[in-house]
Amino acid sequence: MKKLKYLSFALITALTLVSCENDLETAPTNQASEEEVFKTTESAETVINGTWAKFNDDGTTYANIGYSTVLRTSDAMGSDVAVLTNKYGFPAAYAFTDLVNNAGSRPLFIWSLLYSTINNMNNVIARIDAAEGSQEKKNQVKGQAKALRAFCYLNLASFYQFSYLKDKNALTAPIYTEPTTTNSLGKKRASLEEMYTLIKSDLTDADQLLQNYSRNNKDKIDRSVVNGLLARVYLNTGDWANAAASAKIARNGYTLMTPEKYKEGFNDISNGEWIWGHGQTQEQSGESYAFHFLDVSSSGSYYYSFMADPYFKDLFDTNDIRYSLFSWDGLPGREGLLRYAKFKFKANLIADIVYMRAAEMYLIEAEAEARNGNVSNAVTVLNQLKSARNANVYNGSLAQNDVIKEVLIERRKELFGEGFSLSDIIRTQGTVVRKPYTDTSGQAIQVQVTIPDGTVKTVNGRGHTIFAFPDQSAFVPNSRYYLFSIPQKEIENNPNL
Repeated sequence: MKKLKYLSFALITALTLVSCENDLETAPTNQASEEEVFKTTESAETVINGTWAKFNDDGTTYANIGYSTVLRTSDAMGSDVAVLTNKYGFPAAYAFTDLVNNAGSRPLFIWSLLYSTINNMNNVIARIDAAEGSQEKKNQVKGQAKALRAFCYLNLASFYQFSYLKDKNALTAPIYTEPTTTNSLGKKRASLEEMYTLIKSDLTDADQLLQNYSRNNKDKIDRSVVNGLLARVYLNTGDWANAAASAKIARNGYTLMTPEKYKEGFNDISNGEWIWGHGQTQEQSGESYAFHFLDVSSSGSYYYSFMADPYFKDLFDTNDIRYSLFSWDGLPGREGLLRYAKFKFKANLIADIVYMRAAEMYLIEAEAEARNGNVSNAVTVLNQLKSARNANVYNGSLAQNDVIKEVLIERRKELFGEGFSLSDIIRTQGTVVRKPYTDTSGQAIQVQVTIPDGTVKTVNGRGHTIFAFPDQSAFVPNSRYYLFSIPQKEIENNPNL
């Protein structure tokens, strides 16, 4: 992994929360003064650019590479990814022993990543109005800073407490809206209601501030991204009408990809369906490492650990373009595992990372319409997505719960591997569902694989291997094992927690 150096970002991370200060790289040799960094709007923008780069590409280990760590963890803790427990990276997340352990490295890494980014954006927001530059540029910088801060708080609201619709007054994590230093006093945990109020305020402000902004690449946050984030927020908080409306705005101008395009590997930010992502180059390619977990079919993929639950395959129509991506693995040591070749490396083992697509916005709109009682509208939107994937359209029951169930199944099918598994389970108060791949008599189900010499061989199909929480209790809704823990170091350094 290539180490990244960003002068302005390194300066500002030195101002992060007390609990994080010893765990981040904060001593560049070419550090500029704070006054110089925020002298102009252009120099202040480099703080956002550097923060974004570190947010994505820096990490403590090859299994903790930037924000992808959150996405991979979310899917590993869900129902449809059958993580190989003998491979590096995410077996502990898959077994629910990782994020519940507040003394572990991953809870600390994720917490530090989110709060150092929040603090950098707090610095930008506090100082940009006094910088030299046009009002238009100030609006752009402030809008992007508010949106990125909101995105970090949305992750805290999504993973550190149960659903807002279960208890909006439940405490989650602290809120900081002003720059902090090593002498700052840590704050108490805020309620979900308080956190979502800030998130909506930030995103609403960003939507206004970015009205005249036209971005030059999809790494940047524009109004489409802001409205996509608002759609997620409104879905989380049960504001169905606004969720549907924001999703429709977000996807405007982003067409659903063709079936053939779907098979190209989900690796290219130029894909017309992608609204937001992180591009990779040979020089800046740290987050590409996340693809070693997702890519289970390319010869150069090293970990190939995110195999599919065989029961997941049964959710797809055989004519669905996505169904064609499944195959039983016949390589030595992997015989009987189910590949889902949605993700494929580009040449030289790099791959862009997707954060938001039009398909997700169709699904948010459909779910919000269904939950709001507009089931006919919901089915129309849902079937637009299904048709784009060559799947059979939904023509079943129009009972509200049946349509909602169908939309949630389609979310699992369409968004596999993109980081929504655990967050959807938490927000819908659902449960992880895993079962052995066996027949009614308890015997392993046989599948046919093709081994490297071309011989077809019958072997046991292989799927999930973890079927209960660490205390051996059954998977249930609203379990403490679903929640990310506040790191022990943060608790020790913040008496107000």
